[in-house]
Amino acid sequence: MMKLVSLCDISNGFVPKTSSTDLFVKPKRIRKLFRGDISTRLSLVFDLNAKRRRKKLRVGAVFCKTYEEDSGKLYEEEEIPKAKLIWRAVKLPIYSVALVPLTVGASAAYLETGLVQVRRYVTLMLSSVLIITWLNLSNDVYDFDTGADKNKKESVVNMVGSRAGTFAAAITSLVLGVSGLVWTSWTASNIRAILLLASAILCGYVYQCPPFRLSYQGLGEPLCFAAFGPFATTAFYLLLGSSSEMRHLPLSSRVFSSSLLVGFTTSLILFCSHFHQVEGDLAVGKFSPLVRLGTEKGAFVVRWAIRLLYSMLLLFGLTKILPVTCTLLSFLTLPVGNLVSSYVEKHHKENEKIFMAKYYCVRLHALFGAALSLGLVIAR
Repeated sequence: MMKLVSLCDISNGFVPKTSSTDLFVKPKRIRKLFRGDISTRLSLVFDLNAKRRRKKLRVGAVFCKTYEEDSGKLYEEEEIPKAKLIWRAVKLPIYSVALVPLTVGASAAYLETGLVQVRRYVTLMLSSVLIITWLNLSNDVYDFDTGADKNKKESVVNMVGSRAGTFAAAITSLVLGVSGLVWTSWTASNIRAILLLASAILCGYVYQCPPFRLSYQGLGEPLCFAAFGPFATTAFYLLLGSSSEMRHLPLSSRVFSSSLLVGFTTSLILFCSHFHQVEGDLAVGKFSPLVRLGTEKGAFVVRWAIRLLYSMLLLFGLTKILPVTCTLLSFLTLPVGNLVSSYVEKHHKENEKIFMAKYYCVRLHALFGAALSLGLVIAR
């Protein structure tokens, strides 16, 4: 008689009782296989304790029974639902990187001037969303060209099946987004804002577009920090605080420190998005920080990055650079920061789980930005 077992604990040397129909254990007294059985021997390596448990169980070699009609399904990858693929391709949560710099800049402008310019805010928001759309679509196009997204099912190019169509949509988004930013800057008569926004967009271009592709040299995080932090946040502050009476706002330490915090949390999203792509990036010569460091050291970096973020916040609060309301409200997001750190540390070797790390970072980024903005408004 065959003794049926499950594969769940074989790797640890434990053979539980089960009703599985796919695996069986050959007792020691059986010396050869019957011709009627189609079997494949599994090579197992047990530790000392596992051997003792196996001896007590009195089982022989473990065999895996296979079937011709199911042989191709044994290691078949689980299909991802189309709705989930579309959600990943759209990357809706990532658009918080467009809203947070804008909202923090608007709140800083309100603190300094008391102005609330809703129409200008909406125009800048739509323009920023279009710029982020360009970044996402063009990134998929250029990663498709290099082969980095060859097996990435949620790549827009792979889903649509048209590189040219995706690239055309990216360029259209860029033109519309830049037009909105230029028009707003022109009406505000603020040349400094135009220069800062142009610098931010230039960072996005050299990050991913040929012939630069600085992300392949591991420079994506510094560029991301500069673009969304000091450049974009400060530019939005200038545009939303400008009026016919005051066209040249002073760049205060409050604005600068707020922009540093925004840039920091944005860069953390990009850093954590590489954890599940290490092997693919290495294969195409994309030397992201995680390719250079490895996931274990990367998890260490994330842990200390979270500590540094809240240390900076505390420093800005103690030195009264930021209002006390900003410090207190932003510290309420500390549990989310700890969640990011612990999750990455626990799952950095599991690609199917570490994929979610960037979304936890997005959550931290959005909540931290909202708390910072609310603190600036209340301080008024």
